[in-house]
Amino acid sequence: MEHFSNGVPADSLHNVIWRKSRHSTADGNCVEVALLAGGDVAMRNSRDPSGPALVYTQAEIAAFIAGVKDGEFDRIAS
Repeated sequence: MEHFSNGVPADSLHNVIWRKSRHSTADGNCVEVALLAGGDVAMRNSRDPSGPALVYTQAEIAAFIAGVKDGEFDRIAS
């Protein structure tokens, strides 16, 4: 199983499918996520597809999504 560290160049993650939300804006304000072979999830800025990717475990992503659904981050965005 291959391990990737946070900050890995996103374009070095081969054979992954990057996905973004249908709620993304036309001017590119979005993040993209990709499931890695070992089960981790990579996240990158869609405006900088070669830039750094952050890598999270499935449990970390699940906790974040649960917090979003519960409204814990509603005050972050204006």
